[in-house]
Formats: sequence, C-alpha cells, structure tokens
Amino acid sequence: MNPLMSWMKQARLLVAASLPECLFCLRKAPPSSELPSVCQSCYNHIPWICSPRCQTCGRPVGCPDCSRSRGPVPIQCNRSAVSYNSAMREILGQYKYRGNERLAPILGLMLDRAYAMLQQEQSERQRSLNLPHPAPSLHFSLFPKKHRPSAPWQADLLVPVPVSAARLAERGFNQAEQLAAAITRRRHMPQLPLLVRTHHTAKQSFKSRSERLADMKHAFTGNRDSEVLQSLRSLKDAINLQAEQRPLQIILIDDIYTTGSTIRACAEALQQLCGSLGCTAEIYALTWARS
Repeated sequence: MNPLMSWMKQARLLVAASLPECLFCLRKAPPSSELPSVCQSCYNHIPWICSPRCQTCGRPVGCPDCSRSRGPVPIQCNRSAVSYNSAMREILGQYKYRGNERLAPILGLMLDRAYAMLQQEQSERQRSLNLPHPAPSLHFSLFPKKHRPSAPWQADLLVPVPVSAARLAERGFNQAEQLAAAITRRRHMPQLPLLVRTHHTAKQSFKSRSERLADMKHAFTGNRDSEVLQSLRSLKDAINLQAEQRPLQIILIDDIYTTGSTIRACAEALQQLCGSLGCTAEIYALTWARS
C-alpha cells in the first residue's frame, strides 16, 4: 500500500476512534450541537412535536380521545416533546425497561423542549389577557408590584407521576422522577412527591382505553407526609406574599401520554390534596412522548 494512503487510513481510524458513541444508535459519530451524546443523523430523525393540533393533550394530529370526552378535563393541557414512533419506542425501552440510565439526561433535555413550548404558550396567553404573573423568586419581590418587569410564565412546582413499590423494585428507579430532576436543574423549579400510588397496576401498553381508565381510577392519592405538606404550604405562602392571589401552577411529569388516564387520575388527586389545604391549583402535564 502507498505509504501516504496508509497514513491517511490510520489517521481516519484514529479520528473515528476518538469520536463519542451516540447513545441512540451506539455508533461513533460527531455529536449534534443540540443534543450532546446524540449524533446528527439520529437527531435529524427525532419526531419533534412543534405544533400540537389538539390543544388539550398536545397530540400533533386529530385527537378522538379529547373530542369525544364529555366530562371536565382536570388538566389545563399536556405538552409532549416527541411523537411515539418505533424509534422512540426503542429508545424509551432501552431506558425504562433495560435500565440504560445514561439516557436520562438526554431524555430530560428533550422534555425541556416541551416545557419551552408550554412556557411560550402560557406567556402569550398571559400577555393577551393582561394577567400579571411575576415569577416566585426573590428579585421580583424587590420591585413594587406596578413597576415589576414582565416575566415569562413559570410553573411553581413539578410533581412526578409515582410508580408502585413493585415497579420501583423491578426497575430500580422512577423514570418520571429522573425526567423531573432534569427540568428542575434547567429551570430551577422545585420538585415535590405530592402523590403516592395506592395500588400496583399491570402494564398498560396492551390494554384498551376503557381498561386503562378503569385501571387508573383511584390508583393515586395525595401524599400526607407532614414534611411534604409543610413544603407545599410554604410554597403557597411565598407565592401569596410575592404575587396577586392566584392558583398554584403545578406540572405533572411522566414519560408517555397515551389515553391520558394516568395524568387525569393524578390531576384529580392533586386537586383534592390542594383543596384540603385551602388552595386551588392549575394542573399541567409534560410528557416525553405522545402516543
């Protein structure tokens, strides 16, 4: 072989060996600038949800579930980062069922895009209705109310959907808690375990919509731990001191939204818990994928 060609081949091999491994396809490739540890090819094939068609559940196509629902919806809306296609199913399976926790920061970063979408929508709504919503942080309290600068909408609290003790023992972690932790780090919002699971339910993936709804009924209740309740009261009092009287704005966090049965059951339990403390709540949901 020509010495120059041999040197060039060795140089290419050295460069390839020094590249990071993509956490999605497991090939060595240059990472994308948007998602560290994910190559550009994999990033280009992510089915991002940029314009939800259903304003309630965040589905990017027509939604028969929300259109046929007759009762009141206990959440303001759900927003998801991606559509749940076969590629996203494989990624979630690697993380959730095969224990690849290296994916947690990447999935959390993806979920943050859904939060950014929700934040923009609510900020625009706030401006259109002329609703004051100073963020519950110290620097805003230093301004007299009429002189406070406008701020983007910010939720008060993240609440991960809890898993049963059996599921936690099986997986070793709660994926919703890890996703919520990623948003907490990026957005500086507190996370509180306001919900507990009252009973173990079988996997929902092979059940019909009616079976899921029946399965999730009464599956969650408010967490009555004294420290958790005191943290919630303290947050409510801080908001009332710094802002106009308004509901607590809480975001439920989960990995996937299918029929919405889990999110609805959690939202109803949260409303009951907040009501028992003499406060109202607006419940939103962020999920990594929309089925």
